[in-house]
Amino acid sequence: MKKLADEAAAAAAAEAASKHSAEAAATTSSSQQYTVIRGDNLWDISAKPSVYDNPYQWPLIYKNNSDQIKDADLIYPGQKLDINTNPSSADVDAAVAHAKSRGSWSLGVVEASDTAYLAR
Repeated sequence: MKKLADEAAAAAAAEAASKHSAEAAATTSSSQQYTVIRGDNLWDISAKPSVYDNPYQWPLIYKNNSDQIKDADLIYPGQKLDINTNPSSADVDAAVAHAKSRGSWSLGVVEASDTAYLAR
C-alpha cells in the first residue's frame, strides 16, 4: 500500500514538473530576436509586419531592451534586440500612449518621459 502511495506521489510530482517545463517553454517562445541593420530605428522596426505592425509600439522594444538601449533614439547596427511577441494589452496601451505623448527628442539625450516610461 505504501509503495503504491509513493508511486502515485512520484507520478504526480513528475506530471507537475512536466507541466512547469511546458509553461516555461511557452514563455520562452513568446519572444524573437531582431538584429539591427544600418538605418534602423525603433519606430521602423516596430512597424514591420514581422514585429508589431504598428510603429507606435516601439516603446515595447525599448523597455524590453533597456539594458542595452540607453537612448531610444540611438540604436546601432549589429545590436540584437529581444522582441516580446506576446505583450499584455496593458503594456501595449502604455507603449502607444508614451509614443504618442513623448514630445520632442534629441540624439544622445535620454528624455525625461522615456525615463518615466521605463520606471512603470
